[in-house]
Amino acid sequence: MTYDLVIRGGTLVDGTGSPGRQADVAVNGDRIVAIGDIAGKGREEIDATGLVVAPGFVDVHTHYDAQVFWDPRLTPSCFHGVTSVIAGNCGFSIAPLNAEAAPYLTRMLAKVEGMPVAALRQGVPWNWSSFADYLARLEGRVGLNIGVMAGHSAIRRVVMGERAVGSEATPAELAQMKDVLAESLAAGALGFSTTLARTHCDAEGQPVPSRHASRDEVIALSGVCREFEGTSLEVIPNVGRFGEPEYRLMTDMSLAAQRAVNWNALVPSDTPGQTVSQLEASDYAARHGAEVVALTVPQPMSMRINLFTGFIFEALGGFSQLFRMPVDERIEWLRQPENRAELDRRANSPDSGVLQFVAKWDQLIISTSTDQSLIGRRVGDIARDRGVTPIDAMIDIAIADGLKTSFLVEGHGADDATWQVRGQLWQDPRTVIGASDAGAHLDMIDQFAFSTAVLSEGVRVRKLIGLEQAVHQLTQVPAELVGLRERGVVREGWFADLVVFDPATVGIGPLEMRHDLPAGEMRLYADAIGVPHVIVNGRRIVVEGEHTGDLAGKVLRSGKDTATRPIPMAMAAE
Repeated sequence: MTYDLVIRGGTLVDGTGSPGRQADVAVNGDRIVAIGDIAGKGREEIDATGLVVAPGFVDVHTHYDAQVFWDPRLTPSCFHGVTSVIAGNCGFSIAPLNAEAAPYLTRMLAKVEGMPVAALRQGVPWNWSSFADYLARLEGRVGLNIGVMAGHSAIRRVVMGERAVGSEATPAELAQMKDVLAESLAAGALGFSTTLARTHCDAEGQPVPSRHASRDEVIALSGVCREFEGTSLEVIPNVGRFGEPEYRLMTDMSLAAQRAVNWNALVPSDTPGQTVSQLEASDYAARHGAEVVALTVPQPMSMRINLFTGFIFEALGGFSQLFRMPVDERIEWLRQPENRAELDRRANSPDSGVLQFVAKWDQLIISTSTDQSLIGRRVGDIARDRGVTPIDAMIDIAIADGLKTSFLVEGHGADDATWQVRGQLWQDPRTVIGASDAGAHLDMIDQFAFSTAVLSEGVRVRKLIGLEQAVHQLTQVPAELVGLRERGVVREGWFADLVVFDPATVGIGPLEMRHDLPAGEMRLYADAIGVPHVIVNGRRIVVEGEHTGDLAGKVLRSGKDTATRPIPMAMAAE
């Protein structure tokens, strides 16, 4: 017998957590048709001797909604073994849309998700209205499987216009929002997403539309998902103060929808009680017959922040007022010594919540600057050389760059103790690995390489998790969370989404800046190491680490490509 593709001689790690075994895998069309000792030949064959054959990785938290138009291959995720992605998270989908909402959403995404406004304007057509229109524009031109959530802020802006910021919805507006969401879900949106995070502000420095919604609005919109097969919920709660109100909100969202709620993001910490209190959200939900799952960040988070866009800075105590000023006024305000002193005091107070670590000005590293001599240096060292305080040095450097200096906040949680917590969380049934934010914060974070980070640092270097369990957590667990049909496991009859990697070398290449966005804008980028082959729907998209150009992905639609994940019986209310 002849097959379209045979992957021969590899160690099959099938995604279920079962021990790896020697087995060939045969593919016809977009399906796996045989597993074992395969005598038949393949029209194409891959020699996987010494390599692992696994299901393609599933990334449940991306922001590829816009990038897909100028980069349909969805780099660099495709090179890191990811074969299915979920976009539209945090309430920030770009559908539905109308002519009035488009300019606002463009500016909002540029601010809150770090997508350069010039790239968004040049690289995205912005010429659809309904969710169905948007998904139709992706058909046949995506390199990975992509599903998209319907975002609260987009729905609110389309329905309420300028009132979306600053006002609660009227009963009539809420009814219309429910209708728009229902229409989006019927067209294939994978669920409903929203954010309450205080770091999420629009281009004018105001909270994004979803943050102006009442609790009743959030729950009512969540409840719309109950009527649509294969949907789920995603939310960013106000993680700065995580307790009973947040537990109750997520629980009530889950109960209204009878769906799992995935919240973003649980950042591992060795601070006593912090991780425990965040995981309690899942236990609280389970006691009330609901399901809440934490999206856990799998690697230390290195951030690059600046005083121009203000993302992260504006969540520090005292800083939010700055980003409601035009840049020229902001610079003049920052020149005043008394204003700097007040910022320093407030940022280092409980007002900054869990982000207080960012206000260690002396530890910030200059990442980009017009003064090349400063790049790579710590603000504290520069302050000593200049005989000034660290906050004065930081602000002076930024002002000299028109506030566009990029400051690196080194990987928070890179110590051994936090890595141990991280490894425990990966295997906790209350979590799912993710939070890549791929497609967003393009000059700020490098979480897009989460899959190869787990396999290299987590499995090979630190031995925090076994190989089979790591693959399980990167494949079957996230696939089941969002209800993907016949994906996430290597099984006969299932879709042939596969990755072939070398367990001895898999990892992340050097981090670099690439100027490959529309309008010549830049982004952080890192190649994968030790991932020679990636197959999507039976077609080879990466061969020996190089992209074939084949756009083999499918648009994943709720109901058709996803099934409802039932709330586990074990979690039923007592």
